[in-house]
Amino acid sequence: MDNMLHTLAHSLPLSREAQQRRIESASGPVQPYACDYPAGWDTGRHHHLRTQLVFATHGVMTVSTPAGWWVVPPQLAVWIPARLEHALLMHRAVKLRTLYLDERLPGLPTQPRVVNVSPLLRELILRLMELPAEATAHGVGARLVAVLLDELHEGPTLPLHLPEPDDPALRRICAALRDDPANRDDLATWGRTVGASSRTLARRFQAQTGLGFAAWRQQARLLAALPMLAEGRPVTAVSQEVGYESPSAFIAAFRRSLGVSPGRYFSRPAGGG
Repeated sequence: MDNMLHTLAHSLPLSREAQQRRIESASGPVQPYACDYPAGWDTGRHHHLRTQLVFATHGVMTVSTPAGWWVVPPQLAVWIPARLEHALLMHRAVKLRTLYLDERLPGLPTQPRVVNVSPLLRELILRLMELPAEATAHGVGARLVAVLLDELHEGPTLPLHLPEPDDPALRRICAALRDDPANRDDLATWGRTVGASSRTLARRFQAQTGLGFAAWRQQARLLAALPMLAEGRPVTAVSQEVGYESPSAFIAAFRRSLGVSPGRYFSRPAGGG
């Protein structure tokens, strides 16, 4: 099936305008789009009139929106609601398989979220990639869409989101920590940089992101580590680069978020349980 999909994928991404025309002119509930992106490709901010289910069979990407950031390894997929401004950054060469769903379908999400791709969900996505949009309106295609939605509704939302605050001072701090996740400056130090007290910054962090400063920074470090781990870099080196005091502390944080150790997680095939 992967070989067949490869023949359907564009060797280079369509232009924004060509892709938009193809998606918005679809005559069925689900429009598939396959494309292989080179490492470093940035789509830039854009939106679609359809909800997207974005799944990479290979490679790691970051999805950014005005509300935050999501890191998506191959074992996972991300929902992007219709009309939401977003950008995709490919950390490595990425084989992207996207389903664009008519927003009138029942139960589509209203907020972005990362979901686990079970073996069944993976095969449903790849099977729908082979169908023209009009074939998803009836018969076997419609039944596949119904099972796909059921499977997605049953799956848990995974904690791979980094919320973005609205406050300019907090956004400055967050941008610096995304660029250098190993930074260990406390809020008092940041307060001197941005001209606010540590108490004020702590209160705003909690109110605008739902996380305390320490928890936000830990999440930023975890998400920064995922692309490095996907490249096969050693856990010891990655944990040090993103600012953990020891590999064991990093492994414990990884396990709390994803349920398994980094080694076990990245030894699974894409779409594995």
